Amino acid sequence: MESIKRKSVACLRQGISPRRLALTLALGFAIGCIPVLGVTTALCFVIAFALRLNFPAIQAANWTAMPLQLALILPFVRLGRLFGFGSSRAIEAGALLHNTPTAFLMQMGGLAGQAMLAWLVIAIPAVALMTMTLTFLLRRIPVVAAAGSAN
Repeated sequence: MESIKRKSVACLRQGISPRRLALTLALGFAIGCIPVLGVTTALCFVIAFALRLNFPAIQAANWTAMPLQLALILPFVRLGRLFGFGSSRAIEAGALLHNTPTAFLMQMGGLAGQAMLAWLVIAIPAVALMTMTLTFLLRRIPVVAAAGSAN
């Protein structure tokens, strides 16, 4: 059991500082809450590669947040409506089903755009807050703090 724990911690931290690990986890969690299904894993891969972040850590945070992704889609769409885009009627199932396929796709695209805008407004401060909080917490873990002092 102790060996598994050590290997897991070593894989997640891979010699990175607590602040960088905190940023990795915060980004993974925020990306995992994106209100568009099927894009989070690929997006995490691209961001981890571009920013040279720990891929196992960002994916672990992404997969941890996935149950929230479904639960937050409707709240993000409703929050996006506050920005004044789209009609309030588009969120009603009956209004969506009585349209032509083209109109349906246009409305769904509008709803996805509203949800993404709301996610972006929430995600930026959430990542900053999670990064600060996780950095504080990770510095209290001796194994992770030792990696930060080695960098």
